[in-house]
Amino acid sequence: MLNAMGLLRQRRFLPLFATQFLGAFNDNLFKTSMVLFATYAIFNDPHMETNFNALATGIAILPFFLFSALAGQLADSHDKARIIRIVKTAEIGIMLLGAAGLMVARAGYPGAGIGLMLGAVLFLGVHSTFFGPIKYAILPQHLKPCDVLGGTGLVEAGTYLAILLGTVMAGYVPIEGAAILVIVVALIGWITARQVPPAPREGPRLKLNYNPFTASWRLIRTTMHIPRLFLAICAISFFWTIGAVLIIIFPPLVKNVLTADERVASGAIAVFSVGVAIGSVVINTMLKGRISARYSPLSVIAMGVFVVIFSFLCRSWIPAAPGTYYDWSEFVAQPRAVPIMLSLLAIATTGGMFVVPLYAFLTTTVEKDQTARTVAANNVVNSGAMTLGSVVAIGINVMGVRPVDMLFLVAAMCLVSAWIAQKLHAACD
Repeated sequence: MLNAMGLLRQRRFLPLFATQFLGAFNDNLFKTSMVLFATYAIFNDPHMETNFNALATGIAILPFFLFSALAGQLADSHDKARIIRIVKTAEIGIMLLGAAGLMVARAGYPGAGIGLMLGAVLFLGVHSTFFGPIKYAILPQHLKPCDVLGGTGLVEAGTYLAILLGTVMAGYVPIEGAAILVIVVALIGWITARQVPPAPREGPRLKLNYNPFTASWRLIRTTMHIPRLFLAICAISFFWTIGAVLIIIFPPLVKNVLTADERVASGAIAVFSVGVAIGSVVINTMLKGRISARYSPLSVIAMGVFVVIFSFLCRSWIPAAPGTYYDWSEFVAQPRAVPIMLSLLAIATTGGMFVVPLYAFLTTTVEKDQTARTVAANNVVNSGAMTLGSVVAIGINVMGVRPVDMLFLVAAMCLVSAWIAQKLHAACD
């Protein structure tokens, strides 16, 4: 990874890295601000809080399912840099809508504000759907083969560090400040996007299929019949389903089980970002630039173990006095606060070690003119799995299952991911 850091000085990588970093920061700043505001200021019922988070997660994922096939086709048949500039222009309008939603809700009209905010979440999902295939598919086109894993690791590490900053800032910046900041960052991202070098189409021109259902089915059919891609995509899908469930249950868990305020919630979520960034660096160092799933099974098994440990730590937590929440100083003063944070860090670190090599695998085992469609196929399957995970989380929540108990479902899913990753390792390494 130290060698890969030199890519940050090169125009073939730095503008893309900066654009992705700013986009991830902005997306997470807005969504975290919205979720924390809804959890702590609008709703006062644990089930409503969990269901709202699940609804927001599902809305954000839906565009990936509908439009990933088209996004992959466009990325493989047009200049990827031009698509990036179009997408970042759209982000400015999306953030204007989201900022309006935050301000309307803050002004005392929560129903209208939530509608505008969820609309912005939907359009941010569309934004990410069209940008997602490019941020990975463009790397083999701009980088040398020996730099692709390092570049992928930097993109992943930068993404999660951006999420870290966005998450922390969401806990400290007032709603009015968040509304202004998301617009400013979108404008800066538009500027950096214009510096991304051209990445023209490689291979024959494609005949685009604009039907989201038939296009998705054909994309999956032409990709998933390849055993190594099938296994990699399934493993990644299980990982992001795990992530979806954690995203849904975590803010209500912090509020109602750990009885901590929104700043603690944002800080705890931020620990995930630090952990995945660390995992990205660690696995690149362990593999020494070689793209392999060798350590993925053990990594995700360790992730499941740490999820179980986190659940037991939460069960023995001493809550704050009724009607009050711990602030940061009060939270860290509790005897189990440090073990809880360390277990969260370990969950995210092992998760990063699991998923980063799989993304690099997707983009380097197919021809360059197929990489975007391969990533898009992965996104379609991922989004379907995450949507299913969101629906299951809502159903389990309606049945009265507590968030600390849902963590056991997450641990079980880690075992399935490990089994798939082991089959991939056996097939390819």
